[in-house]
Amino acid sequence: MRRLFFLLFLLLASPAFASGLLDNRPSATLGAASSSNNADFLPVHEAFKLSLVHADAQTIKLRFVVADGYYLYRHRFQFHTEPTDIVLGAPRIPNGEAKHDEFFGDVEVYHGVLDIELPRNASDLRAFTLLVGYQGCADKGLCYPPETERLSIGGEGGKPGALPLGDEKGWSWQSLLLFFLAGVGLTFTPCVLPMLPILSGVVLRGQVGGWRGLSLSLAYVLPMAASFAVLGALMGVFGASLNLQARLQSAWVLVPFALFFVLFALAMFGLFELKLPQALGNRLNSLANRTRGGSLLGAAVLGVLSSLLVSPCVSAPLAGALLYISASGDALGGALKLFALGLGMGAPLLLVATGGAAWLPKSGPWLNTVKNAIGVLLLGLAIGLLSRVLPGPVTLLLVGLLAAGVALFLGALEFVVKTPRQRLAQLLGLALLVYALACWYGALSGRGDPLRPLPPPTPASSAGNPAASTASAWQTLSTPAALDAALAEAKAAGQPVLLDWYADWCISCKVIEHEVLNAPQVQAQLGAFKLLRFDITESNAQQRALLDRYQLFGPPALLFFAANGSEMTADRVIGEINATEFANHLVRVRSDLGL
Repeated sequence: MRRLFFLLFLLLASPAFASGLLDNRPSATLGAASSSNNADFLPVHEAFKLSLVHADAQTIKLRFVVADGYYLYRHRFQFHTEPTDIVLGAPRIPNGEAKHDEFFGDVEVYHGVLDIELPRNASDLRAFTLLVGYQGCADKGLCYPPETERLSIGGEGGKPGALPLGDEKGWSWQSLLLFFLAGVGLTFTPCVLPMLPILSGVVLRGQVGGWRGLSLSLAYVLPMAASFAVLGALMGVFGASLNLQARLQSAWVLVPFALFFVLFALAMFGLFELKLPQALGNRLNSLANRTRGGSLLGAAVLGVLSSLLVSPCVSAPLAGALLYISASGDALGGALKLFALGLGMGAPLLLVATGGAAWLPKSGPWLNTVKNAIGVLLLGLAIGLLSRVLPGPVTLLLVGLLAAGVALFLGALEFVVKTPRQRLAQLLGLALLVYALACWYGALSGRGDPLRPLPPPTPASSAGNPAASTASAWQTLSTPAALDAALAEAKAAGQPVLLDWYADWCISCKVIEHEVLNAPQVQAQLGAFKLLRFDITESNAQQRALLDRYQLFGPPALLFFAANGSEMTADRVIGEINATEFANHLVRVRSDLGL
């Protein structure tokens, strides 16, 4: 049971990690394979929700709410007016997350909430249509074609046409469950778990079991959760107006926050103790001691007070949760999420109240392991923050240092007699040490992706490289008529087709072109297919209509057609995939075709 709770806490100790708010995901996860279909991706208007916040005589304010797992490019924003003689000032766009891509160089991207302001000429307040151009991608590798939305801007005294902000749903049952489990995990921290016997004694006063015990515990837990909910609602309202997600892109904000998490990590390692100021702590403790337990009102007061007393113990994970909520800009969703967090923290007390205290793990040395695990998570979060302002190789170097530190803590280099559990920990430590060495080598080689720290192997010479001899086998097309003709020709010849959807602005398309389709194990199997590449770089109306015909959101996509001309829809590959998995995928497709 202890191991179960430890694993649960290790995975869910920080909602920021669980939800991926501060995860510095690359624009194309190079090592990730996604043999999938469009069901894995959101339609463009759900992935990137554009709304008009307000439009007055001086400023037009736009807001993008980017779904989790998606991002927008700064350099792809365009703003035009109809009629064209209405002039707007230079857009005020916050700094984005700096990203270096091996194909596109230095770019800036945005996750979460992005507010853009367009200065307006106060002497020209005619009604007009604002055309907003943008482009974004999914972290899984899919890139959407450039998109343009039209917003009606009212004239003087008029109401602007906009998507209502209330339509943005910032929560789901899955997210509430995640926050609840995170709250359960936070209960098993060294400064919260020992409070359970004290709280049960003060709140229940021996009235364990039955309806009375349950009602007293609920009277304590619900106000505590409600206190967290108020905090979540305030962050949902004011956090969005402060646009914390966008402001976090500044080094002046990122570095202090990173130091904040490092400070909490050092506290978890036992260098010092975190607690409320003595004067405030004594006053709260005194008030709590004077509160009469055993009554519903007393339990409710204690619930509110305890939300303050335990704050130093859970400040770092709570801070991550608040940052995540601020990105949604949704007061109701923020309140519900932190209410679920509070319910999770109070769930063990409900077990005690109903006579289930024997199910809870006892306090002991294992709590030190929990503290150390939290400290490692906090250091990882600090590195994730700093990665937005540090060069990729420096970030990879820090990741290697963290992995090496954990490896040494697990006894990777302690070759003495050990228990089976210690040997298992040492084995894990050795694996982390190997990963640390790979990170350091990759950093010295100019790499910056922790998921793929090592540089790719040097390609063979053109004489021995199958890519050199078959690169010309790809027939590139850019119009629907040309594609239809090529497919008809392949059908008449009884030849299966591999159709690659490509665009110059699609990073993952570059990855697939250079690292997947040119891989030897893939090249060896491509001879059985007629190779077509549809270039959608221009993204004109005809090309976008073709995307709709094939029910695609954008490139990259790899489609297979049988010799009779029918598409093998079950074998589609949408998004990015690595060479090994695509080679295995080709084996299955060729088997289905009898090749």
